[in-house]
Amino acid sequence: MEQPKGVDWTVVILTCQYKDSVEVFQRELEVRQKREQIPAGTLLLAVEDPETCVGSGGATLNALLVAAEHLSARAGFTVVTSDVLHSAWILILHMGRDFPFDDCGRAFTCLPVENPRAPVEATVCNLDCLLDVMSYRLGPGCPPGVWVCSTDMRLSVPLDPGISWDGFRGARVIALPGSTAYARNHGVYLTDPQVGLVLDIYYQGTEAEIRRCARPDGRVPLVSGVTFFSVETAEHLLATHVSPPLDACTYMGLDSGAQPVQLSLFFDILLCMARNVSREDFLAGQPPEIRQGNTDVAGYLQGARAKLWRELRDQPLTMAYIPDGSYSYMTSSASEFLHSLTSPGAPGPQVVYSQVEELQLLEAGSSVISCLLEGPVHLGPGSVLQHCHLQGPIHIGAGCFVSGLDTTQSKALHGLELRDVVLQGHHMRLHGNPSRVFTLFGCLDSWERQGTGTYLNMSWSEFFQKTGIRNWDLWDPDTPPAERHLLSARLFPVLHPSRALGPRDMLWMLDPHEDGGKALWAWRASWRLSWEQLQPRLDRAATLASRRDLFFRQALRKARHVLQDQQDLSLRPLIRAAVSEGCAGPLLATLDQVAAGTGDPGVAARALACVADVLGCWAEGRGGLRSGPAANPDWIRPFSYLECGDLAGGVEALAQERDKWLSRPALLVRAARHYEGAGQILIRQAVMSAQHFVSTEPVEPPAPGQWVVAECPARVDFSGGWSDTPPLAYELGGAVVGMAVRVDGRRPIGARARRILEPTLWLAMGPRQDEMAMKIVCQSLDDLQDYCQPHAPGALLKAAFICAGIVSVHSKLSLREQLLHTFGGGFELHTWSELPHGSGLGTSSILAGTALAALQRAAGRMVGTEALIHAVLHLEQVLTTGGGWQDQVGGLMPGIKIGRSRAQLPLKVEVEEITVPEGFVQTLNDHLLLVYTGKTRLARNLLQDVLRSWYARLPAVVENAHGLVQHTKECAEAFRQGSLPLLGKCLTLYWEQKKLMAPGCEPLAVRHMMDVLAPYVHGQSLAGAGGGGFLYLLTKEPRQKEALEAVLAKTEGLGNYSIHLVEVDTWGLSLQLLGSEIST
Repeated sequence: MEQPKGVDWTVVILTCQYKDSVEVFQRELEVRQKREQIPAGTLLLAVEDPETCVGSGGATLNALLVAAEHLSARAGFTVVTSDVLHSAWILILHMGRDFPFDDCGRAFTCLPVENPRAPVEATVCNLDCLLDVMSYRLGPGCPPGVWVCSTDMRLSVPLDPGISWDGFRGARVIALPGSTAYARNHGVYLTDPQVGLVLDIYYQGTEAEIRRCARPDGRVPLVSGVTFFSVETAEHLLATHVSPPLDACTYMGLDSGAQPVQLSLFFDILLCMARNVSREDFLAGQPPEIRQGNTDVAGYLQGARAKLWRELRDQPLTMAYIPDGSYSYMTSSASEFLHSLTSPGAPGPQVVYSQVEELQLLEAGSSVISCLLEGPVHLGPGSVLQHCHLQGPIHIGAGCFVSGLDTTQSKALHGLELRDVVLQGHHMRLHGNPSRVFTLFGCLDSWERQGTGTYLNMSWSEFFQKTGIRNWDLWDPDTPPAERHLLSARLFPVLHPSRALGPRDMLWMLDPHEDGGKALWAWRASWRLSWEQLQPRLDRAATLASRRDLFFRQALRKARHVLQDQQDLSLRPLIRAAVSEGCAGPLLATLDQVAAGTGDPGVAARALACVADVLGCWAEGRGGLRSGPAANPDWIRPFSYLECGDLAGGVEALAQERDKWLSRPALLVRAARHYEGAGQILIRQAVMSAQHFVSTEPVEPPAPGQWVVAECPARVDFSGGWSDTPPLAYELGGAVVGMAVRVDGRRPIGARARRILEPTLWLAMGPRQDEMAMKIVCQSLDDLQDYCQPHAPGALLKAAFICAGIVSVHSKLSLREQLLHTFGGGFELHTWSELPHGSGLGTSSILAGTALAALQRAAGRMVGTEALIHAVLHLEQVLTTGGGWQDQVGGLMPGIKIGRSRAQLPLKVEVEEITVPEGFVQTLNDHLLLVYTGKTRLARNLLQDVLRSWYARLPAVVENAHGLVQHTKECAEAFRQGSLPLLGKCLTLYWEQKKLMAPGCEPLAVRHMMDVLAPYVHGQSLAGAGGGGFLYLLTKEPRQKEALEAVLAKTEGLGNYSIHLVEVDTWGLSLQLLGSEIST
């Protein structure tokens, strides 16, 4: 399904706590813009909060100021002006507080989600999901203004949430449904049900307050963390940045020496707009995140609230409630976090962007996200592995979260069985130097500051008794008991005096008596930090770089497996990811290894096509069209290896040559064309296997001078076209329903051949049997050397002599010697076609069939029609035009039939006649018409595009290709039933399938013609690949040629069209011997 149009954001801002993280998160925004998740013209800003405790309201005001400042500068102003907001769509995303399960916060927590339709392959973070929700669900249709969205929750919103913006002003909050039980620890809105105005906002409200907010279905509107400010309201909010004490929420105020103030978006900025809130209550209140009892802060905050009341009180606050959506806050509870990443009732594990060698060891209800698991790695139910490269044997039991470990730490897990614990590896900087730290805690441990607390799922006293650790190891003696909790406990070693640290420096606590106390002494000897002390020292750049490196390591294995196992998965999103993030080199090396190491030409050809895709993607659309010539002399050497069957040597030579063509886009595109050319060599070799089914029988040759005439009808394809085209024909398996037809009562394609006394080859081509427009005489082998250049004069006829075994261009004997030795003289061959070039009726392949049939008979050999079908496949590979088998099947075999090829090599085509009811052939003759559109079709370019899409295994193309084959059964059945309406439906569907397969195959003039003819036909389609040539119609009424000529005559802009009668040909290929005559 096509992605709906999203919001064209003017600015996207991501706020963050730590100054060191600004560049890191700026790059993450830019990466998402490259992935097309954010519009190309959007201004991206990662903005540091002025202070770590300015709150969501302060962060919003500061971000709004920064956005206005940048837009003002961009517009040429020298001061900040709110005028720039009037034509801006701004999205502010708040990173929020630290998250115990991801060093980069809730925004960058990876989810067990894959997006197979994404143009660029990447792990899906919560930020990505929220960007999608804001851009494609909540944002569309809104006026200019400012959206503010937290990133500490997971949202699900339907594609059309039903939000009306008619007459909107003020601010609007987005609410999602929740239970009254959930609301006890959350925020809820009280609204006026008539007009949707927000009356109050409760946080952890009383039972009575929560019940007052309930909807008719019993659910309550939860505070979702998403708000929209109109331009007018945003201007009022922006105006506060110059007024003390609110100026202290912004970097400008702090730079001016103001005292920081903490402000809540919902319980300061928005609450003052709620209708039921009085000024007195508002000024006296405090937001939930501020601890009670601090009189200095309370007084300072009262001044800030008074200013907000003056600016915003007159702005209406409305609520948009989305009953079909869902909201889930990402708490610091490990058990809730694990539950959100797993599917407890699922029949199997979730494996996302990961490569797992022993999948059977992952239990149902577990999740693996962006991991490489080698060897036996057992994962219990309800457990999650994330960003790990592990080597078994490893046993992780139920209820565990393990993240950030690599192969060097795998040994620490050998022999252990983890259960209900969280084990994480962290990147940090210690005195400017990069280091690794490992943390361990229990899934039941509380991260709250209040309460007695636990560690490793046991009370502190029990923990001390079990491990030998003492109170003073974790906290200073003067630390008040109320401040002795998990966040402040110095549990985690960050530096050992004599060795590197590893997971064992924490895991010993699970079994402390195993080593007689050595681990405890090592732990005490280490410099240790608390969780709170770790957070500012975490190296988020190194963390994201490590994740990216691991993602591409598993992605390279995926690419190898997809190619080697011939899976119908597209690698194009992965290719785009590798190119955009600087990993093209390793991907190219992997593709080279696959191509060189396989014995399957189909696998090798697809790997080379993927190399071409990498090069084309690398050019970033700046190097010209992908389709083009591929015969540069510099590439002859690698091509010669492939032609000789030396695949490994050819791939190596291709890579050596490729390295010289990487410096600029134009060279990259030309190199890509040559890799596609290399793939064509392998396709050609695969199709050459059809020679297995070419055989001849010796017969008495005609006398010199006696003509052998071969004539054929044209063909019309009714279903399955493109599936006969290599490599689809032998990778997918092809099926095509076709019909042999006479055009205006004539069999328009033919050839005649005879032996002559002179040991030369006389070739002639023309539009009719008695009208030869071009004549060529070949007196030496040099005259035949251009047989493989399709546009060279007489190339098809020259290739026919070679494929018929009459001449060998590689023989040591001269042409004269070969002809005299075997045949006692030469040959004359004429071919003709009464159809225009690019007709779409199979002319060139059928012409090749008639030429081969006539030549073989003249040489004293008979070729069966099925053998001839395979001989034409061989000839077209020799000619290097490629092409499938449907044309020769359609024209050489009589009547209506279905041709098939299996998904295997050697390539063999089998044909089955379709029997129709008595009299139905005449019905078809009366209702079938051909309309020449006057447009010449460019089938070769269409073919290159289709092959490129097939090798990329684009999901739409793969699905459509399967549909083409499947549809032939329905079409054949429609013929057997003798139903014109059913056949018409088949034609209509078939044309839609062709357009999906080869976008661009329907010129505007042809579309106009088809629209004009639509009321008069059951169905219609362009013949063959489309793009021009003939249009064939199945008319509702019989004998409609004159009537439709009159209809088209009244239509402007159609060009030089013509309508032709069609009838089913029941002969197919015909051969006859004529008397001799003098050559002209």
